[in-house]
Amino acid sequence: MKYNPDIHKRQSIRLKGYDYSQSGFYFITICCYERQCLFGEIINHQIILNNFGELVKEEWLKSAEIRREIELDEFVIMPNHFHGIVIIDQQINKNIVVGANGRSPLQTIQSSQQRISMKPKSLSSLIAGFKSATTKRINIIRDTPKNPVWQRNYYEHIIKNDPSLERIKEYIQNNSLSWENDQLHPNNPSKW
Repeated sequence: MKYNPDIHKRQSIRLKGYDYSQSGFYFITICCYERQCLFGEIINHQIILNNFGELVKEEWLKSAEIRREIELDEFVIMPNHFHGIVIIDQQINKNIVVGANGRSPLQTIQSSQQRISMKPKSLSSLIAGFKSATTKRINIIRDTPKNPVWQRNYYEHIIKNDPSLERIKEYIQNNSLSWENDQLHPNNPSKW
């Protein structure tokens, strides 16, 4: 069904007023369109990436090379989704007041400053570029121009402290161990 703004009320799942271009640690999850298993399979609790999965890995690593303000931490490519920790460090470009543990304090932007378009050097611009690059390359390989590879949106979580960061790293490292029970497994009812 084509998008109709009178029927479909798309609302952002982002934290209202939060500036996602500010320095910080972010946990992201991106899912394949219709939860299709495009990137490989889990064998003996380990992900075995196929060519598309390797392509996704290559594009993810390239993201940090082409974006000065981005650092990549732990990540995992699963058969039909991707988890990663992104560190945005805008200190390269401007002076930022640093909060506890060397991280920027949570900041918000005023409504009058909010932009309709995507903010450069933000989490959303990183994700959009990554999704676009992987989709284009995958569709060239499978000869399916303009077919979606990813779901329209993505999940993000602002990592606020070291214990949270460690829990998320552990979750990413162990994600393939719990694949059969994963809410994103195609045989399990979706919460998304």
